[in-house]
Amino acid sequence: MGSHSRPHNDTAGGAIDRKRERERRYMMQLLYKNADELATKMVQRLLDKKILEITDETAMRKLFGELFERLSAMEEFDMLYKIAPLRQLVADPNFLSLYVTQYICEDLVEHDKVQDVYGDDLEIYQAVESVFKVLRPHD
Repeated sequence: MGSHSRPHNDTAGGAIDRKRERERRYMMQLLYKNADELATKMVQRLLDKKILEITDETAMRKLFGELFERLSAMEEFDMLYKIAPLRQLVADPNFLSLYVTQYICEDLVEHDKVQDVYGDDLEIYQAVESVFKVLRPHD
């Protein structure tokens, strides 16, 4: 009879997905282990870049530290939902930087210790990524 074709086995696509998932887990573990240190650096960077105007630096460090710890346990769907509006902001984005950028723009702006948030999405992302770039695995 005629030839029977088998479904295409996409091993390259699977390998890419597995690599991406390993990188994601690695970054989340580093974020969790270094949450307090990264929170301190993040708040300082956002203040230095004049993106945040706040009334209580200690409260902001604590808030970011708690956010970073929660992020490490967050479901992928919840994270993807939050970063959806920013996915096309930059080429090869850091998903954690996208999440924190969106958090600053949507949620942090309403916090009682935040007087104002300055800058557009890209400026905020660049400030956040300047802190989080240490989390990315080196190829």
